[in-house]
Amino acid sequence: MTDELTAAQEELAAARAELERLQETAADSEARAAHVESQLTQANEEIELARGESEAREQDLTAQLQSAADRYRGLALEQAPELPAELVSGATVAEVDEALQRARETVSKVRGHLESQAQAGKVPVGAPPRSEPDLSGLSTEEKISYGLQQRAG
Repeated sequence: MTDELTAAQEELAAARAELERLQETAADSEARAAHVESQLTQANEEIELARGESEAREQDLTAQLQSAADRYRGLALEQAPELPAELVSGATVAEVDEALQRARETVSKVRGHLESQAQAGKVPVGAPPRSEPDLSGLSTEEKISYGLQQRAG
């Protein structure tokens, strides 16, 4: 029985050693997991901070782009006062360029239309040449009366 007892005690000691080793491994794993979780939390905070900075920069750049487009629009309209300001808009320089081109085309079409209307309604300058009145529609009696008036007057 001593052999069995000794074997059981050795087994118990081995099991305790194994349990201690497993507890140390578990504690080490928990410590590593906590460290990784801490690093993950820190990384997420850094990502959120970077995202906020990125959004702020994007808003600043968008405002600068809009300001540049507005200044470009103003300069372009100063150079082409015949273009209606209502036809020219855009949030970027490229959009303003496209709007300027469309406005130029619209003004050109309207100008052409107005010129063609003016040509169609044009009356020659000066009085028409004098000609004898058309008596073909008068009766014989009216013709005689007209002739007598011309002689008398």
